[in-house]
Amino acid sequence: MTTRKINPDHALYYPADTLGLEAEEMRRLGHKVVDLVVDRLMHKNVEDAVLTGSPADLMAVLGAPLPNKPMDPDASLALLAEVALRHQQRGDHPRYFARVPGPSSFAAVLGEWLGTGFNAIAASWAGGSGPATLELIVIEWLKQLMGFPEGSEGVLVSGGSHASLTAFSVARSVYGKGVVYLTDQTHSSLVRNLREMGWPKQHIRILESDENYKLSMECLTRAIGEDRAAGRRPVMIIGTAGTTNAGTVDPLHEIADICQQEDLWFHVDGAYGGPAAITQQGRQYLSGIERADSLVLDPHKWLFQPYDVGCVLVRRPGALEHCFNMNPEYLKDVEASAGEVDFRNRSLELTRRSRAVKLWMSLRTYGIERFRKAINHGIKLAEFAEAYLRSRPETWEVITPAQIGVVCFSLNNGTPRQHAARAKALSDSGYACVSSTRLKDRSVLRLCTINPLTTEDDIMGTIDHLETDIGCSTILGRNCS
Repeated sequence: MTTRKINPDHALYYPADTLGLEAEEMRRLGHKVVDLVVDRLMHKNVEDAVLTGSPADLMAVLGAPLPNKPMDPDASLALLAEVALRHQQRGDHPRYFARVPGPSSFAAVLGEWLGTGFNAIAASWAGGSGPATLELIVIEWLKQLMGFPEGSEGVLVSGGSHASLTAFSVARSVYGKGVVYLTDQTHSSLVRNLREMGWPKQHIRILESDENYKLSMECLTRAIGEDRAAGRRPVMIIGTAGTTNAGTVDPLHEIADICQQEDLWFHVDGAYGGPAAITQQGRQYLSGIERADSLVLDPHKWLFQPYDVGCVLVRRPGALEHCFNMNPEYLKDVEASAGEVDFRNRSLELTRRSRAVKLWMSLRTYGIERFRKAINHGIKLAEFAEAYLRSRPETWEVITPAQIGVVCFSLNNGTPRQHAARAKALSDSGYACVSSTRLKDRSVLRLCTINPLTTEDDIMGTIDHLETDIGCSTILGRNCS
């Protein structure tokens, strides 16, 4: 590798900022931003777990006529920190248990800032060989962690939905169109992906999950047989490694066996649950994930990255480029050499920021053992929550046991309205946030416990507040009635 020395005389001809902000002012404001972020992260446990404002109120404070002249950047930063960025879900709050939290880490934030500050682009090798190398390295590390074989390839995208769309495009380029099999517990974005890709409704077979909310192998084999008998062509089975609702894992080895026997593409949605495979206990739940033809992960969930970064890994070498390759004249920079990758040819994104910087930075800073410990903590917290709920049988019923960081439960004889009301009251209080959802015809409450900062006291306090009449409680010093 050759490096070039910077000629200090060149800097004399150009100001640092494209639009004229002085370099020292940028330095001052940058330090202020760091302080705002670190101070906020140090005190996030006393913030509201989620805060939602009204459109009228937010527009009144944040809106204004289009600025014609410069405005005070300190005042603008204050509005961002105190109003705009305060009114959102706090995915890194230790008592944010709704959906799937996004508890990002310090080192990942640093990597994200540096990538943004250097205006890093990861579209072509010639345009960004350094960022492209980081992405290749990160993908290699993720392959190793997930047990994918040599030759597998991948790409970083915005999140699980885009990653699955990318994988489905590759599967179609290999197998063509045909029938796809999934369950009623599969994430709804995957059905949307198939529909928007032009899959006919009758070729999207949504099978009823079994009593454990997993893909029923009996239903699957019967459906495949029915479709073949009717002259339809099966092409893909979708398994889930950690359903959003209950954390359940489909029988991955059995699905992989059928895909091998029937010559079908095996896609696994491990957006939230996949990283649990790096732990000993998680690997027991997720055995078989390494046999997928395509696997989706969301590092902005259980790998503690700031939004956004998703990943798709594809077992077949060259399949991504075969599907997405585009090389018009205006994008041909120079002739490629061995080992060079143009990531614009691995997904639908052409302009691509470098999502690998933060993941590379945090994996190096913490080491994988610290990630394992953090993920294990989340698994154990869900098991603690289950045990605490079972210790109060007069109030609670556990509907699904703790599985890779998720547990679902219900008030005894609880109704959907009661569950929704309790979840809303808890959220409005600011103390914590949980989900109310449905498992088939059953209304449930749900905890997702993947934040390493969450304590057992946080779990007990949240369940206790759900158990009491929150409207008459005082939480964080606030009367919630």
